[in-house]
Amino acid sequence: MDRFTIPTAYWHELPDGRMQCDVCPRECKLRDGQRGVCFVRARDTIDGVDGVVLTTYGRSSGFCIDPIEKKPLNHFLPGSAVFSFGTAGCNLACRFCQNWDISKSKEIDTLADDASPAAIAQTAHDLGCRSVAFTYNDPTIFLEYAIDVAQACQQLDVRTVAVTAGYINPDPRRDFFRHIDAANVDLKAFTEEFYKHTAMADLKTVLETIEYLHNETDVWIELTTLLIPGHNDSDAELHRMTQWVVEHVGPDVPMHFTAFHPDYKMLDVPPTPPTTLARARRIAIENGVRYAYTGNVHDRDGGSSFCPTCGVKVIERDWYVLGHYGLDDTGHCNSCGAVIPGVFDGPAGTWGARRQPVTMRHRTDRPAVGPL
Repeated sequence: MDRFTIPTAYWHELPDGRMQCDVCPRECKLRDGQRGVCFVRARDTIDGVDGVVLTTYGRSSGFCIDPIEKKPLNHFLPGSAVFSFGTAGCNLACRFCQNWDISKSKEIDTLADDASPAAIAQTAHDLGCRSVAFTYNDPTIFLEYAIDVAQACQQLDVRTVAVTAGYINPDPRRDFFRHIDAANVDLKAFTEEFYKHTAMADLKTVLETIEYLHNETDVWIELTTLLIPGHNDSDAELHRMTQWVVEHVGPDVPMHFTAFHPDYKMLDVPPTPPTTLARARRIAIENGVRYAYTGNVHDRDGGSSFCPTCGVKVIERDWYVLGHYGLDDTGHCNSCGAVIPGVFDGPAGTWGARRQPVTMRHRTDRPAVGPL
């Protein structure tokens, strides 16, 4: 057996002999040798057993240390370093994908780095990273690998973060997120039409995932919407979206509105103007969202956190660099004592805007990155 291919639990055989993958609502039905839409889950025979396997286990598109705010997570261990990696493939087909060279890749054999779950956890720990992020492509399609990494991280007190579109079926969703500490869910739009024609998915499943995470788990969640001019940025849609968030998961779930730039199959759409992001943030706040942020633009107020009780700026951000920090070690406002929701367990980190690639293959030493 290929050491990077493992049989999965998320499939069943159909009466006509095909195997149905049960990870996401696509429920790809595979004949011998076929791959699902995500490309990384395939029908194969392993040790004489015919079934669906994960072909990217232990194989990554690369490793990098990032600021946690880049995920983006603004209320989870602010200022800390996160050890980021992804694999290849994706179960969505977004025409505007900003990581299309990774998520749309079908060249699995060119994945850069090999790493066991234990090696990833140990490296993140050695480099002083507070968490490991499954990112660049959606971790739901490599959930067996991600779960094993998360369990290894737990042994070393390293947290885990999922950056996900939330397009996953209930059983694997439960199994995956029970190992995750924080998630940023990509709420791509608020119409089924957009999801169907622009992302080739459905909004209903994503909303169910958001509600599940908030109501049935301890996962800290934040939401991100990439605003695409003329596609998902109307006042009416932003009102519906933000009202739904407040009604269904509450006013304390942070929302990030980020700027689109022309990429992949949407090269004919202009970049998002900063005024659109400011408008979205204003609409969110009007509808009761207490922590609304702008991203991918230079906007100090839009990137900073304010105490909703006294109005004081409690975390100043300039891109990914933290300035004034007005919280105590447990997330209380130093001005009025109000609790700011999130995961805060000490002073803010000082990682800043640095991005440091890490090579795992044949790694024999422990590269120094300085104090965090």
